[in-house]
Amino acid sequence: MSNPVYEKLLKCVESVRAKTDFVPKVALILGSGLGNYGDTLKVEAIVDYKDIEGFPVSTAPGHKGRFIFGYVEDVPVVCMQGRVHAYEGYEMTDVVLPTRLMKMLGAEYLFVTNASGAVKTGFKAGQLMLITGQNTCFVPSPLIGANIDELGPRFPDMSQIYNLELQKLAKKCAMELDIDLKEGVYFQLRGPQYETPQEINMVRTLGGDAVGMSTGVEAIAANHMGMKIIGISCLSNLAAGISPNPLSEQEVLDAGAAVAPQFTALVTAIIKNLK
Repeated sequence: MSNPVYEKLLKCVESVRAKTDFVPKVALILGSGLGNYGDTLKVEAIVDYKDIEGFPVSTAPGHKGRFIFGYVEDVPVVCMQGRVHAYEGYEMTDVVLPTRLMKMLGAEYLFVTNASGAVKTGFKAGQLMLITGQNTCFVPSPLIGANIDELGPRFPDMSQIYNLELQKLAKKCAMELDIDLKEGVYFQLRGPQYETPQEINMVRTLGGDAVGMSTGVEAIAANHMGMKIIGISCLSNLAAGISPNPLSEQEVLDAGAAVAPQFTALVTAIIKNLK
């Protein structure tokens, strides 16, 4: 019996392939306020999400909603300018569909980025954090339901989602660029409301250093398919109960713009070394 999730994915592959035969090595997901990085690529093709049959369309502010196919120096990259989130009303299989699609188009590496709230004491808005681990216990797994054997095993190992060699590379690049790259555990919650101070206390107690509404489930889906994963989080604000000010969407976008030069330099350096 055919799996409707897999059938939908195959239609998306067919739809993209009708527009470009570009084969990426790296899949890059750009989070809130970080989408302008896609404009730095040597562009070969652009495919709007709305032009892909069955593809979920991003509605979050700051997300342009398109794939950019191109090169970072000579490394072929597919870049998502905008992701989809469960809080937009999509099923989790739709949230991770773009990740699975990029793997099926040829990507071996997944580079996830996001804007997140700083939870760990001493972290500040405007810093970058290397994701060393994650907690997604409070959101549904994207692997619930019948396993798609063509994508990966029924019970994939998750003991090292974020590749250790890629973490070493990121730290080396940050050191060479004189970027103060923090390290920590990313905690995904459902959203779309920002967290309460009590929820932030829970995240901290459970070992979270930064919190957001994306990324974790994408990493699970990519790991299921055998991709090598690296994650960089832009600490866009102090989480609720830490900052004396109410949280706002504009704060997230402004922080992304402020850290853009460092973010661009670091992401480019890492991708260049994925040859």
